[in-house]
Amino acid sequence: MHHSTPVFPAVPVIFSGQSLISHAGVSVLTGFMDALGFGRLCEDRLGQFVPSGARHRPGRLVGSLAAMLAAGGEHASDLDILRTSPKVFGQLPSNATVSRFFERTVVNPELFSYGFETLTRELRTRAWNAAGNRNPALTATATDPLIIDIDATLVTSHSDKENVAGTYKRGYGFAPFIASVDYGTGKGSGEILAAVLRPGNAGANSAEDHIRVFHTAVAQLPDGFYDGTGTLTGQKVLVRTDSAGASRKFLWHLHNLGVQFSTSYTLPFGKAHMIDWISDKQHWQPALDQTGNDRTDAWVINATDVIGLTDYPPGTKLFLRAEPLHPGAQPSLLDTDGHRITAFLTNSPRWHGPFLDARHRARGRCENRIKTLKNTGLGKLPFYDFAANQAWANIATLAFNLISWIQLTALPGSHHAKAWDIKRWRYRLFATAGKIITRARRNQLLLPETAPEKDLLKLLLMNIGRLKHAPPAAPD
Repeated sequence: MHHSTPVFPAVPVIFSGQSLISHAGVSVLTGFMDALGFGRLCEDRLGQFVPSGARHRPGRLVGSLAAMLAAGGEHASDLDILRTSPKVFGQLPSNATVSRFFERTVVNPELFSYGFETLTRELRTRAWNAAGNRNPALTATATDPLIIDIDATLVTSHSDKENVAGTYKRGYGFAPFIASVDYGTGKGSGEILAAVLRPGNAGANSAEDHIRVFHTAVAQLPDGFYDGTGTLTGQKVLVRTDSAGASRKFLWHLHNLGVQFSTSYTLPFGKAHMIDWISDKQHWQPALDQTGNDRTDAWVINATDVIGLTDYPPGTKLFLRAEPLHPGAQPSLLDTDGHRITAFLTNSPRWHGPFLDARHRARGRCENRIKTLKNTGLGKLPFYDFAANQAWANIATLAFNLISWIQLTALPGSHHAKAWDIKRWRYRLFATAGKIITRARRNQLLLPETAPEKDLLKLLLMNIGRLKHAPPAAPD
């Protein structure tokens, strides 16, 4: 007797006209945007980029693109997934309407950038205020400042576009500068303040570009970071960079604004002999891991008085870190006694070297934010015009931030979803399917009782519903 051995059940497929929703979980994002007053803000800030009599207003255009990118789409045409569910997501603009919108941004890119920056600043203010005692503006102080990571990355272009160029990795594309906020370990993914596009051959150590992206970033911080005269309260902000940000011009600029910095530093080869005393650990302090515990195989020391700094801002301190070479690591000329020596500069008012070292090494988290931003729209810039691609990059940052703001405002501090990567949000939550029914002349969205994240969906919908009426403090 023949026995069928299929791996999965062979269920006949039938297409029907029922109101089935493939990405019903995305309604959490759209509901959150409405709770923040997204539509009215977009009309006020970006209304000039849509004809006065147009059916699709900027809130619908920008909001639908941000929701699509957050849910995993890559191109404007991917709006089709949401467009097929008008009872949940409304009547969405056609691809041609989206294209005309971006064409208008090319005509006046400075105006669009200014409007978008003020839009995101107000959205950030409302989201942070709704976070209650977890509001990053309330917790930022001189000893525990808001950390802004600045780093460059590469975006490959597979076709000819305006301002594309060869990269140092022998690729072809763009080299955007990303400024992001680090919430800290276990507090969420952080958020993106700015994504400034540059040609692919732009240098990573340009002081002018660091200054430009810094000011673009801090311009989007809420009013709590400014005094009554509109001047930035620099002591509440710490800028963290790799060694490309250690230029004297950039650090002096931060110093003159009163801003703290922590930047990697490449030790000059001529001063290598000054660290020969690495074998004597009596003057060194054990380094800390990210949980605050001592490490037994890494040490930190303040070497400011041993290795002099020339022409750096007053108060700049130099710290060295020593740890054994990792397996497979190639030794360098500065390695001493089998240890890899790294250094960083800071003007922080705190003096405990191991704490400052652990805080600086946490800069590696910005790489995860950049990777996520590329997976949320930055990785595939769809237009030829540079200004249109910059506008697309801005919308990608909004898509990234919407999820960060949901984590900040609608989830308890200890909730497991605060540590989720964007791909997990998409697979576990946004991809949840549903069905539209009509009951008592009102449309209702049915979600499956067996959805793996049913409890999370209920929690988010409940807290977002409260936010629509009056922004509450975030749950403890």
